[in-house]
Amino acid sequence: MCGRFVDPNLRSMGLDTSWLKITPFPRRYNVKPTQEVLILAKPALEPLVARWWLVPSWFKGEDVKGWKATTFNARIEEAKEKPAFRAVWRYGRCLIPAAGYYEWTGDRGAKQPHFIYPAGNDEMLFFAGLASRWHDLLTCTILTRAANDTTADLHPRMPVILNTEEQDAWLGGSDDLNLGAGAQLRHHPVRSFGIGDDGPMLIEEA
Repeated sequence: MCGRFVDPNLRSMGLDTSWLKITPFPRRYNVKPTQEVLILAKPALEPLVARWWLVPSWFKGEDVKGWKATTFNARIEEAKEKPAFRAVWRYGRCLIPAAGYYEWTGDRGAKQPHFIYPAGNDEMLFFAGLASRWHDLLTCTILTRAANDTTADLHPRMPVILNTEEQDAWLGGSDDLNLGAGAQLRHHPVRSFGIGDDGPMLIEEA
C-alpha cells in the first residue's frame, strides 16, 4: 500500500507552478490521504491539484466526508472492475510524482518507519494514478501492486511505479497488470514521527 509519501522537488521537474492553488506549493515530507497533491493528467501531462482520496463522480452525497470507502489506494489487479474505479480506469489515468514513500515494520506500538526512494540517480518516482472529478472537486488514488524483491521485506504491497515507457503505456490505456513490476528501489529506516510532523529530517537515515 501507500499511505504516506514525500512531495517531489518541483524545481527539478521543470514545471511552471505559479498558477497552482497552493501558492507557493509547499514541499511536504509527510503527505497524508485527503490532502491536496500534484498530479500530471493526460494527454499533455498537465499539472493539476487533486485531493488524495478518490470520490467517484456518481457519489450522491452532499459532502465529500460522506464517502466512507477507503479509496486512497486501488489494487491494479481489481481497479478495472471495481465500481469506484471502473470509469476512471478508462478515462481518468494520471501520474502522481513523489520523491519517495514510507512503510512501517514491526509490532503495533513499536513500529519502525522506512523511507523508500529510487535506487538510481533519479530524484523522483511516478506513481500510476486515477483521477475522478466529484462536483467541482478533483480527487485521485494511487495504484498498488504486489511488492517486488526490493521492498517485499517491508510490505507485501507497493505503489505501481512507472518508468518512462510504462508512463506512456499507462496514460495510453494499457491494461498490463505487470506495470511497475521492475521498479528498482532502496530504503532505510528513519526515526519515528507523528501525524503532524514534517520536514527533511523525516527522511534522514536513523
